[in-house]
Amino acid sequence: MNERAHAKVELKAAIIPVTPFQQNCTLIWDDATKVGAIVDPGGDLGQIQAAIAEVGVKIEKILLTHGHIDHAGGADELRKMLGVKIEGPHKADKILLDHLEAQGAAYSIPARNVTPDRWLEEGDTVTVAGHSFEILHCPGHSPGSVVFVNKPQKFMLAGDVIFRGSIGRTDFPYGDHDALIAAIKTKLFPLGDEFAFICGHGPTSTIGAERQSNPFLI
Repeated sequence: MNERAHAKVELKAAIIPVTPFQQNCTLIWDDATKVGAIVDPGGDLGQIQAAIAEVGVKIEKILLTHGHIDHAGGADELRKMLGVKIEGPHKADKILLDHLEAQGAAYSIPARNVTPDRWLEEGDTVTVAGHSFEILHCPGHSPGSVVFVNKPQKFMLAGDVIFRGSIGRTDFPYGDHDALIAAIKTKLFPLGDEFAFICGHGPTSTIGAERQSNPFLI
């Protein structure tokens, strides 16, 4: 019998930096079935499609952590290209998603307004290739920011909620510094130090590392 049948099947992830903001668009997939999802396709859709083709993944959905241009600007166009649905973020970001074209014009980034096929709430579950992610609503960087949490693999897709050594900006309209700090400390920290995360910009990290050394959270 193939040894793979006995192995624990895990999700894999690849980061595709997109837009002038070098946003971490992420391709996640099950290596056994080659089924997966695209997270936060902010733009540069040719690069995203090339990554999908290189890995050989069938995309079943698009996930959005929040509604800013560098994360969501290409979502509607990619949805039409791939014939899939969009899940997330929380409906509180509708005001951002309804004005992506205006955001794009301000930053010279092609974008389309987008309405997700499914808004996400605290406690909802999203599946990618049969793997479950729990939804945590973590407002502050934007009103509707969500974090996707896979507890079996102790892994999160954190968007711009938390970074290595930093946190999401809150000086935007609708930003709320206190709400962001509270969400990180009351929702993310309790998950445990061993949880690793991919964030919206820059390198990956763990909850433990940020608890110990992130100057915004000590």
